[in-house]
Amino acid sequence: MRSPKTRSAPAGDIGELAGVGAKSAQLFREIAITTPLELLDYLPFRYDDLRLPTPSTELGSTGAPEENAVGTVDAVKERRVRDLEIVELVLHDDAGSFAAKWIGRRRFVVGKFAQGMRLFVRGRIERTLALPVVNVSQYAQLHEGQAYRGDLEPVYRASKDLATRKIAAVIKNNLETLLAMVPEDPLPAALQRAHGYMPLREAYRAVHAPATPEQAARARERFIFTEFFLLAVSAQLRRTERERDRGARSLHVPPALLEEFERELPFALTGAQRRAIATLWDDMSSTTPMNRLLQGDVGSGKTLVAAATILLAARNGVQSAIMAPTEILAAQHAAKLAPLLLPFGVRVEAVFGSQPQRSRAAALDKIASGEASLAVGTHALITETVEFASLGLAVIDEQHRFGVEQRARLRAKGGSPHTLHMTATPIPRTLAQSVYADLDLCVIDELPPGRTPIETFAVRTARLDRVYRFVREQVAMGHQAYIVAPAIEEGESALTSVVAEAERLKNDVFPDIAVGLLHGKLAPREKDAIMQRFVRGEVAVLVSTTVVEVGVDVPNASVMVILDAHRYGLAQLHQLRGRVGRGAATSYCVLVYPDDREETERLSILTRSTDGFEIAQEDLRLRGPGEFAGTAQSGVADFHVADLVRDFEIYQIAKGAAVATLSDDPGLHSAAHTGLRAVLERRPSTRALLYSS
Repeated sequence: MRSPKTRSAPAGDIGELAGVGAKSAQLFREIAITTPLELLDYLPFRYDDLRLPTPSTELGSTGAPEENAVGTVDAVKERRVRDLEIVELVLHDDAGSFAAKWIGRRRFVVGKFAQGMRLFVRGRIERTLALPVVNVSQYAQLHEGQAYRGDLEPVYRASKDLATRKIAAVIKNNLETLLAMVPEDPLPAALQRAHGYMPLREAYRAVHAPATPEQAARARERFIFTEFFLLAVSAQLRRTERERDRGARSLHVPPALLEEFERELPFALTGAQRRAIATLWDDMSSTTPMNRLLQGDVGSGKTLVAAATILLAARNGVQSAIMAPTEILAAQHAAKLAPLLLPFGVRVEAVFGSQPQRSRAAALDKIASGEASLAVGTHALITETVEFASLGLAVIDEQHRFGVEQRARLRAKGGSPHTLHMTATPIPRTLAQSVYADLDLCVIDELPPGRTPIETFAVRTARLDRVYRFVREQVAMGHQAYIVAPAIEEGESALTSVVAEAERLKNDVFPDIAVGLLHGKLAPREKDAIMQRFVRGEVAVLVSTTVVEVGVDVPNASVMVILDAHRYGLAQLHQLRGRVGRGAATSYCVLVYPDDREETERLSILTRSTDGFEIAQEDLRLRGPGEFAGTAQSGVADFHVADLVRDFEIYQIAKGAAVATLSDDPGLHSAAHTGLRAVLERRPSTRALLYSS
């Protein structure tokens, strides 16, 4: 029997469990398992079905990656080839004969087998003209007359030094102790009954020690549903809190404001831009704070739509703020918006960390007095020194670059301002509905007319010299180029290093051309300085990591070369491609991949499409939401077993259940929701929402 100390270890240490010594405990910690409950939550990703042996006549025909066989040894053959030891057996069962083979460098099985032994073997089946051969991955000796009985064996994601068998053994040996620690079920009993799900403790047992594959699958679905349900309840709580908040300023929309705005533009608005503006203005006319995500592909005109919201705020006597992730992007916003809004008397002030003290103080005074209608800046906007006279609209650009707390601190400058989140990362609607479940979505799905499509090519590294000759030709025509690589220093998984490549280009390839180097380890002022030199045309070729992915607007740049393109997701490649094609000249994107990789099929999606949403959908299908750009701060990374793409139907059911649950019990005060409330109270993002309900 376990000691009381061990049994009371939900928040204890993994080292308190049977079979976990100091070394094993450290290996578990390296895969983020520090407590017994974290081990219980470490679910298998598949199962090896060892329940029944396959008759020898059917080996290799079941379609399973590995199969089981039980037989009696007829012959043993052992030999050595170079430093490999090979053991081959011929066995028979009631149906016929088969072979078993071990190949290895250590003498684990040499001398262990003899004629007449009964063995269980499992492994990949190789069909030969003579006999089916089991390439053995595991085996066991059976005693005389012993009937074979196998189980469904869980397989866990292992690390280099912590084998799945060790993880499985620790869980199996401690399962009863672990199950005794299971907290109250967050899934209400009524929901369990409605969907036919087993209780939490039973589900843990079924997923770690299932009797059948069907039982394991059903238990796993229960955990998937629970993860989605918790996400949806959290999002619905935030949405309800916002809808209950009536502290926003209701902004009046003058009847002819859109026509007045468009008259001052040098071009006509697209239909998608008009629809987006109408949607946002309608939101802003309510006392419920707007909380909307504006999605738009590169060049779709999000800044123009944001300008229309800023104009409406100014006409109603309230201020606006735009927060961007970099000074370069913030400066571009200020430079674009100032002349755009000047005819309407909207004064723009910028607040940057690198600003001279006198200039910053003057800008802060104008913002605090209300003389400035719009403040544009970086994280500097959320410092204590920045005060607004009446902040009514907060615009957060490339919002996934900011943490939840940073976004909240900007909104707090105005009490309950309307909030517009913007992203140029096209996210498929199915994913966006889940990731940003507490935001309303608005999509600009139309590009302005007249934009020249970017010509995109995928080439092997062997043709890189030809690519650089093309870059030289473009520079000779007065254009500029980006060359992007994934690593900063050499030695990072054999990836191309921007430092090494920039040095090679300066000395050997473009000795007569100004080459600049940009990466994330440079100090902010260094990064801004090199970027400004590129903007001014003093640098013709900019060698960079993906820090240029968002927001950089250099109309003279006509070529984007992406080295090791196979290492990026399609959506990120599309974002990088969007750094060119901003001027009148034809622009080009060249995707370079290693000679020994077959990347043409995947990268060809980019060569045939410039539709960011189509590309994003393919990216999502190929890579899954866990790796999708911009989702790291959304909660998607918190999923242990759920997958938004594979399990989207379950998500929709769970979301409906969450809405119904909170409709019946907004504060989750019912005894039926004690477990659910307890889980949410452990989350800082939802604790305050529950106490305010």
